[in-house]
Amino acid sequence: MRILIADDHELLRDVLRSYLEAEGGFAVDTVADLPQALTAIAEAAPPYDLVVLDYGMPGMDGYAGLDAALAANFGRPVALMSGLAPPGVAERVLDSGAAGYLPKTLPARSLVNAIRFMAAGETYMPIDLHRPSQAPEPETGGLSPRERQVLAGLCGGHANKEIARDLGLREPTIKLHVKLICRKLGARNRTHAAMIARERAIC
Repeated sequence: MRILIADDHELLRDVLRSYLEAEGGFAVDTVADLPQALTAIAEAAPPYDLVVLDYGMPGMDGYAGLDAALAANFGRPVALMSGLAPPGVAERVLDSGAAGYLPKTLPARSLVNAIRFMAAGETYMPIDLHRPSQAPEPETGGLSPRERQVLAGLCGGHANKEIARDLGLREPTIKLHVKLICRKLGARNRTHAAMIARERAIC
């Protein structure tokens, strides 16, 4: 797998590259800012299986850098990484179609596994980012607006592929939303989640 790590902290770049290359199966390039990352993406042959961008590095301008890298990478996976989760990062990253979000606080083994997971085309998001900070409101179950849209699809008996098409999202993103919905509602599976939602008049 070809991976590009873009981060302005040299030590972190070197540590990540060392961990990944020690795992075997990874070829890792590193750069220090967004312009260098965009150049590397454009010149990559073969293309990168995953691009990981530091949220706070030079040139990023918040989520604008993520959007620029997604456009430059022509649909191949791009993930965001940060030492401190920006407000709303989970929803913003998922809605953009990015591969996921990596906290720099992840243990090395978890970080490697998450990178491998995203490079394979899946979506990764720490479950902690989806836990409501306050007690869930009865009428929403603590679900975000996007999760309620997905839940409406579940209540309608729609498959993940149909929900993804209706919402303009990728199917792996819908799968992650379903998992989080089940966790928040205490549901065993998607059917149980729909039953709970109807009982609570959430959908």
